[in-house]
Amino acid sequence: MTVPAVSPVDYETVRTTLRKFAAVELDDGKEYLVEARLGPLAKREGLAGIAELAMRLRNGAQVELGQRVVEAMTIHETSFFRDWKPFEALRTKFLPELIAARQAERKLVIWSAACSSGQEPYTLAMLFCEYFPQLTNWDIQIHASDISNDILKRAQTGKYSQLEVNRGLPAPLLLKHFGRSGMDFVASDRLQRMISWHQLNLAQAWSPIPKPDIIFMRNVLIYFGESTKREIIERIARFIRPDGSLFLGAGETTVNLSTAFERLAVDGAGSYRLVGANGRKK
Repeated sequence: MTVPAVSPVDYETVRTTLRKFAAVELDDGKEYLVEARLGPLAKREGLAGIAELAMRLRNGAQVELGQRVVEAMTIHETSFFRDWKPFEALRTKFLPELIAARQAERKLVIWSAACSSGQEPYTLAMLFCEYFPQLTNWDIQIHASDISNDILKRAQTGKYSQLEVNRGLPAPLLLKHFGRSGMDFVASDRLQRMISWHQLNLAQAWSPIPKPDIIFMRNVLIYFGESTKREIIERIARFIRPDGSLFLGAGETTVNLSTAFERLAVDGAGSYRLVGANGRKK
């Protein structure tokens, strides 16, 4: 009889750890993911395997080990201009509206939550550079956050492989905004200066982030349980500026989570605004 690589007890330990440190819910039947992602982590930690790793977690291992488990299990799938339509809606509708509303303060704050390896915030920076030259003297702040310190360190370098830039980044923008570093491409100083990076757990405090005009929190809520989703959406409702906009992934919605938001009729953008926002004080 073949012994499973991840026992039921060890699997439940991993699920409990993800829930404790990140409020992330791991569904039934994902043992293969635990094996694929935590096997290499156990090896790096000098452990015999996942069973020993799980035993340390059950025995009250240090917080750092729990964090590394979360980072190993968290998916970091992303690309430049991912899904395109949210960025097009931002360019044609949302940013022009905000620019008109912010003429007095001349400041815009964008939050890219769960930014992974950084393609989303760099895409946002390019969008400003390419289409809104009138904002040169404005205070444009792009705040990028992720739960993983390792992935953030990589994002901060602005360095991407040929394969990564081939995923969604138009050639003219690559030539204009990236330089070569050996076989890789590196984001320009101008793009990098526009972005601030923060290690942040969405289920905990958001204190490093100022009140945003735009929140990109795409393809993140799907990893949380219903109560955590509801809590995050309600916190966004209190946190975002009254006329700001929230962008979620294609498979995500605020329906049944909060009555504070309404979906906007912008094709494929996954955009939401506070109910009655048009009549609110900015």
